[in-house]
Amino acid sequence: MITVDGLAVEFSGTTLFSDVNFVINPNDKIALMGKNGAGKSTMMKIVAGEQKGTRGKVSFPKETVIAYLPQHLLTKDNSTVFEEASKAFKHIFKMRDEIEALNKQLETRTDYESDEYMAIIEKVSELGEQYYALEDVNYDAEVEKALKGLGFKQADFTRQTNEFSGGWRMRIELAKILLQKPDLILLDEPTNHIDIESVIWLEDFLINKANAVMVISHDRAFIDNITNRTIEVTMGRIYDYKANYSHYLQLREERRSHQIKAYQEQQKFIADNMAFIERFKGTFSKTNQVASRERMLEKLDIIEIDEVDNSALKLKFPSAQRSGDYPVIVEDLSKSYGDHDVFKNASFSIARGEKVSFVGRNGEGKSTMIKSILGEIEVEGKCALGHNVQVGYFAQNQAALLDQDLTIFETVDAVAKGDVRTQIKNILGRFMFKGDDIDKKVSVLSGGEKTRLAMVKLLLEPVNLLILDEPTNHLDLKSKDVLKEALLDFDGTLILVSHDRDFLQGLSQKVFEFKDQRVIEHFETIDAFLERNRIQNLKDIDLN
Repeated sequence: MITVDGLAVEFSGTTLFSDVNFVINPNDKIALMGKNGAGKSTMMKIVAGEQKGTRGKVSFPKETVIAYLPQHLLTKDNSTVFEEASKAFKHIFKMRDEIEALNKQLETRTDYESDEYMAIIEKVSELGEQYYALEDVNYDAEVEKALKGLGFKQADFTRQTNEFSGGWRMRIELAKILLQKPDLILLDEPTNHIDIESVIWLEDFLINKANAVMVISHDRAFIDNITNRTIEVTMGRIYDYKANYSHYLQLREERRSHQIKAYQEQQKFIADNMAFIERFKGTFSKTNQVASRERMLEKLDIIEIDEVDNSALKLKFPSAQRSGDYPVIVEDLSKSYGDHDVFKNASFSIARGEKVSFVGRNGEGKSTMIKSILGEIEVEGKCALGHNVQVGYFAQNQAALLDQDLTIFETVDAVAKGDVRTQIKNILGRFMFKGDDIDKKVSVLSGGEKTRLAMVKLLLEPVNLLILDEPTNHLDLKSKDVLKEALLDFDGTLILVSHDRDFLQGLSQKVFEFKDQRVIEHFETIDAFLERNRIQNLKDIDLN
């Protein structure tokens, strides 16, 4: 269907990748993987037609529809949510309106024998053939279904798009893409700004309704569930696996083992020949053999071993003083904004050492509850921290709170205590700050880089109550694994808000569900909770 042929990207004397060839078939669900900087997003932009390669081409049939959702996208702010989403069908509505306008001309014109009249008839006939060949669809119902699936409420449909955050406007654009039913959907980190229920809905849509899909994502559960093929971009080339992400990891390890063995054999071969050359150089009877081996070594293609981060670094939170038995106590807590009740009469307690998840659709009160616990907002009822509680808090906007005048290294060094200070460079390296990067000022970092730096900083502060609000949005899979290991070893109390199911797995012993102005306590893991709710969620938002 779509062919990538001889693709190469070079800039400033550096080759990002070269001679890349692959075909995207009609029902492929592809995970595009590789470390940061390998060229994944660049390759996706080229396939989308948003960028040109240095060499090579992307070809596909003329009628092919390719839809692309970049990481950062804001829809225009001149319409309501429903109107903006309905623009997915604007080409159909335009065709319908044009047919109506031409028919009105035919009704009023009397020059039946003129060339202009006949041209209108031909145009109406052509457009009508295209329009009436389309599947009979209730477009309003399709828009409503997509918006609800992505977390919008009925009352949101008539609100202006400029009333919503960038993350919610990204969902509107995602709804438009899904409604177009394109031949290929390109998604760059689509789950960063949507809640668990919406991620599950999106998964089912991509699996059951979408054609070909290519996705870049650090959400392991998401890519494992939706993909059947993995293309890895590494060291300027690609490897193509007919496997989902977890299976690809096994196959990649096998490939690397073969590479290592071949590399070692080649190095021995080179060493043996170099020893022969050094031994017999200048020996007349061996001149031809020495020259032959020198030429052979010059032409030899050196086997490369794919880059893999094999560092065994483990982060551990510094020890903090023991808190009281119940670090968080909530009794008859209510919060409203004007006529809108966020939650009413919520009561619960979190015991020392418990690791709990706050789940629920965006806007149901998770972040508001966190602000209540931290004492940042006024509430009705009781919301108190227990004895000797030391709070570490990672907010969704944590990056904005960093000191812009410090360097990366200075930011971490300011909070590091004890022996961990000797590991600062290694810790930063694990979170993708390497070499001269550590001397960059915070002010020049991207949003994602600032988020990662804020996470490193938090990992080094001694606390006994950790509150993390969507901490993984800009972390790659390796960095998320480091954070998860640290949280599993954390002996304090943890409150976690996240849409990343793989990250939550094994971390959460209890779930607090925020729904319909209530906070419902579930004594089960996040996996059990989601499994129990999955069928009901999909019944509520039918895909068919």
